[in-house]
Amino acid sequence: MLEKIREFTIYPITVLQDNIVWVWVHNCNAVVVDPSISGPVENWLLKKDLSLKAILQTHHHDDHIGGTQKLINRWPDAKVVASRKELKRIPFQTFSVGHNDIFNLMDSEIKVIEVHGHTNNHIAFYISNENLKYNILFPGDTLFGGGCGRLLEGTPAQMFESLCKLNSLPENTKIYSAHEYTEDNLKWALSLEPENISIIKRLKLVQNKREMGVPSLPSTISEERKTNLFLRAENIEDFAILRKHKDNWKC
Repeated sequence: MLEKIREFTIYPITVLQDNIVWVWVHNCNAVVVDPSISGPVENWLLKKDLSLKAILQTHHHDDHIGGTQKLINRWPDAKVVASRKELKRIPFQTFSVGHNDIFNLMDSEIKVIEVHGHTNNHIAFYISNENLKYNILFPGDTLFGGGCGRLLEGTPAQMFESLCKLNSLPENTKIYSAHEYTEDNLKWALSLEPENISIIKRLKLVQNKREMGVPSLPSTISEERKTNLFLRAENIEDFAILRKHKDNWKC
């Protein structure tokens, strides 16, 4: 018997070592964000009797686009939304977007935010819906629970600017990051600020969730402002020092 879903909800599918594929569901339709692999996602959608309406791609890395081709083979009418600057690295995109573009999907307005740093043409998707009490952010590998992405193609200045953009969003915005890195990030933050009560409390909560097999995400802008050292960096120089320290830190 099929297990059907009707309400507006976002579900996690954990894959590979620490990736989270988010599935946004509304009225029998689904939008998938950064599908690393296809199998678990396809099985989940079929089990819930859902139709794939679109795939949102934040950037070109294989652990974010690896499952897309097989999913659109199964659901050929699904849009693949990606940066128009990444036509070569995400060649199967069918709906190309750029910074500040706004489009509608599943009765919601989606704004595209360019967030350079992790890669040159990384984008985030910011979703607003008047029927919800909060907005939604899919930041890909730019903003994590307690952390931010490594600078694989961009500069500290670019990532700092990108984080400032995301930090300007409303504090109740829910953040659906693409990796389960929160516990490690908070342990690093606590090593630098061992008496920070907000970090201590959040780390305990995250560890309890992980012990139960529950994702630590989503978080919120408000929560990240209190516990994410990268968001609290006051300038590019401070951010660069933190990023280098985290790159060399071992738990």
